[in-house]
Amino acid sequence: MELIRKTQKIGDDIVICNCNEIYKSEIVKAINEKGLITVEEVGEVTSAGTVCGQCQDDIQEILDKLNK
Repeated sequence: MELIRKTQKIGDDIVICNCNEIYKSEIVKAINEKGLITVEEVGEVTSAGTVCGQCQDDIQEILDKLNK
């Protein structure tokens, strides 16, 4: 059985981590305020990506864009 990933939107914000209901804005804020550079660090601070791991590629993409 294939898991289907739902994306919830509120305004321009989207849920990145469905397991923990963590929005992109929360992840961006944590990266900017705390200087996070790894998916693991984002998980420690926000809990995003710490349950099933399906959103870890999305978190990495956000990290790559913000930490150029």
